[in-house]
Amino acid sequence: MSVSKEVLKTHQRLADNCPECTSKNLVHDYDTGETICGDCGLVLYEQMLDKGPEWRAFTQQEKTSRSRVGLPTSYSIHDKGLSTTISQVDRDAFGRKLPISTRLQMWRLRKWQIRSRVHSSIDRNLAQAMAELERLSSKVSTSPPIKEKAAVIYRKALEKGLVRGRSINAIAAASLYAACRKSGSPRTLREIAEASLVDRKDVARCYRLLLQDFDFHMPISDPLTYVSKIAEKNGISGKTQGAAITLLAEARRKRFVAGKDPMGMAAAALYIACLQHNERITQKDIAEAAGVTEVTVRNRYKALTRQLKIEIPDRKAFF
Repeated sequence: MSVSKEVLKTHQRLADNCPECTSKNLVHDYDTGETICGDCGLVLYEQMLDKGPEWRAFTQQEKTSRSRVGLPTSYSIHDKGLSTTISQVDRDAFGRKLPISTRLQMWRLRKWQIRSRVHSSIDRNLAQAMAELERLSSKVSTSPPIKEKAAVIYRKALEKGLVRGRSINAIAAASLYAACRKSGSPRTLREIAEASLVDRKDVARCYRLLLQDFDFHMPISDPLTYVSKIAEKNGISGKTQGAAITLLAEARRKRFVAGKDPMGMAAAALYIACLQHNERITQKDIAEAAGVTEVTVRNRYKALTRQLKIEIPDRKAFF
């Protein structure tokens, strides 16, 4: 049983009870998209919009705590994802192609919508900076939480006026490096500078500026976090990586790691572990993977073997 359009429009304005028997016992069938009166069986809606959430809830507490609110806000988007976006699909809800006049109108609306999103200089600055952060994060393979933290740091720098007179790309790269340092992610300044379009000195200068103005307390880099990164580039086995981590832990216990470059210490420990486990690797390969010089690897290697009293097998027989 269906109802006429006039009755349906009247009921849509009331939307409280059945127009046939005035009953409030309305049953919503989300599988068929119908709303049915539970007393007389009148079909009130035939194409009902599902306003329920996309997620599943298994307890009453989960049902009350979750709601259909769309995408969460994101600091890595210049408008935090709160603006409206007009898509480029030139078809209606039924898949039919729109007439040319409607398509031209939607094209103009889409153009002015994009312009209105970046109408101020701050919005244009954020749009450029967030695009650069997205590119850098993808280039150095950082996680989304680190990218969000970098976006928050950049927004604070923009509020304090630190970006004025400086390169947007340099501040964005420095913000990403600061976020990596605070999160303990093994990303060096050299890697981020190479992925960026800015010189390493400019990124380092902006990073020192952020540290000075925001009073950041960065944790000391741990050489253990760089072991797996260097080992993956040279195809070193997990057993050798474990031996290198053991060496670094012993060196840290004896306070030999303090004041040393963590990347150089990790490279030297890996080189010693490769010699102990008969894995063919050279100082040049380790140095290139770590981004340091061979002299650094050689000096840290000699100091580690002397301090930890490690006996290295005959390298002539090895090579």
